[in-house]
Amino acid sequence: MHGKAIGWDDTIVALATAQGIGAIGVIRLSGGQSIDIVNRLFPSKDLTQAPSHTLHVGYLKENGKVLDEVVISLFKGPKSYTGEDVIEISGHGSPYVLQQIMQACVNQGARLAKPGEYTQRAFLNGKLDLAQAEAVADLIASNTEASRKTALHNIRGGFSERLSSLRERLIKFSALIELELDFSQEDVEFADRTQLYELLTEVQQTTQQLASSFQLGNVIKNGVSVAIIGKPNAGKSTLLNALLNENRAIVSDIAGTTRDTIEEVLNIDGILFRLIDTAGIREHTHDVIESIGMEKALAKMQQADVVIYLFDVNEITAADLQSTINEFNNKKLKFVLVGNKADASSDDTLRDKFSSIPGIIYISAKENRHTEVLKEKLVDLVLQGKVTTEDTIITNARHFHALQEVLQSLIDIRNGLDNNIPSDLIALDIRRCLHYLGEITGQVTTEDQLDYIFSKFCIGK
Repeated sequence: MHGKAIGWDDTIVALATAQGIGAIGVIRLSGGQSIDIVNRLFPSKDLTQAPSHTLHVGYLKENGKVLDEVVISLFKGPKSYTGEDVIEISGHGSPYVLQQIMQACVNQGARLAKPGEYTQRAFLNGKLDLAQAEAVADLIASNTEASRKTALHNIRGGFSERLSSLRERLIKFSALIELELDFSQEDVEFADRTQLYELLTEVQQTTQQLASSFQLGNVIKNGVSVAIIGKPNAGKSTLLNALLNENRAIVSDIAGTTRDTIEEVLNIDGILFRLIDTAGIREHTHDVIESIGMEKALAKMQQADVVIYLFDVNEITAADLQSTINEFNNKKLKFVLVGNKADASSDDTLRDKFSSIPGIIYISAKENRHTEVLKEKLVDLVLQGKVTTEDTIITNARHFHALQEVLQSLIDIRNGLDNNIPSDLIALDIRRCLHYLGEITGQVTTEDQLDYIFSKFCIGK
C-alpha cells in the first residue's frame, strides 16, 4: 500500500455516468463512511448487515421525502475498485434527480470527488500501479479498436510486468554493489561484472524497444494528421468525400473554390486519420482570400504527419511531378502520390506516362475507384511493419520521457564499468536508473506529481 495524504479518509461521491438525460445514472461513493451514509438514506434494508457484492432494490429517502427508486450495488473493501468500501447507486437518469441524490449524500457527510480521485485511491491502496491507473484514463478516452487494445493491455499489467522484472534484477545488483562499499578496505567484488554487463544489455534492449514504440503509440492514441495537397481542381474535395463516404466538402468545377481548410476524421484499421482538405496550391494569385487559403495549406502541409499529393493525371507531366517530389524530399515530408481522374485513361497508359516515378496510386475519386488501395497505403505508411497492438506499446509521454532517462542512466552505468570507475559512482547511476523505472509504475512519486496526473481524469473515475 502506498502512503496516503491528508484527506484520503474522506468519503467521496460523484456521478460515474455521463452528464445529461439517460435511462439510468450511476452515482458512486467510496470511503469508510459510504455504507453508513447510504444506509441512512435507504430504509428498505440495513446495508451494514448486507454481504459484499450484492444488489438491493428500494427507495432512497431524505427527511421522509422519496428521492428515487434505485438499485444499490455494495462492494466492501478491500475487494472493490478503490480498495475501500464502495457503493454505486443506479437511479433514473434525470440530471435533477441525480443531483438531489448526490446532495443528500453530501448532507450525510460525503464530499464531492475531484477528477480521477477514485482511480487515485485505487493506486494509493495498491489495487493498481501508476502505469495501470493512467491506462484507465486512456481506455475511457479510446475511440478505436487499436487504442482500446493498447490501454487494456496496460491495465492488465503487461507494461508494468516487464518493468518490474527488470527493476527487481537491477535492485539485486545494486544491493551487491552497495555491499562492496561496506568492504571497500578489503577490495572485494560481490557483483559479477560480466553478469551486470549481460543484464545491462537486456535492460537496454527492452527499454529501447519500449521507447521506440512511443511513435506508434502516439499514432494509436492521438491519430495521424493527413494533409491533402494539390493544385486547384485536382479533386481534393471529391477525394475527401469518397474517403468519408459522405458529402462533407463543397465540390465545384470552378478552380479554387475551397478557400479554407476542412478537417474530418477517418478510422482505418483502428488508426484515426485526421484528413485535412486544403486550398489548392497556386504559384501566383491576386485573390486575397485565396492567398490566405494557400498560406494555411502550406502551414498544414508542414505540420502534417503524412501528405497526400493529389494530381490530375491528364494535366501534369512526369517532369513537373518529379519537380514536386524533389521539393517534398527537400522539405523531408512523408508523402503519398495519388493520380486522380484515372478513369479517362488505361492503367497501362498511365504507367507508361509516369514510368520514371514508382509508387503512384491511380484513382478516380469521382467514381470511388481504388480509394481502398489508398487507405491501405496510408496504414502501411504509418505502421511500417511495426509491432502490433497485442505487444506492449507506450502511449504516454510521461512514460516515454522516463524511459529516455533510464536509457541515459544505462549508458552511464556501462561507461562506468568500461572505465573501471569506483563502485560508489556506479551505485549512484544504478539508483538513478531505478528511480526513473519507479517513476513510471509509481514506486517513486511525489504528491504534486500524483495530483497532476489524476487531475486529467474525468470526475467519477
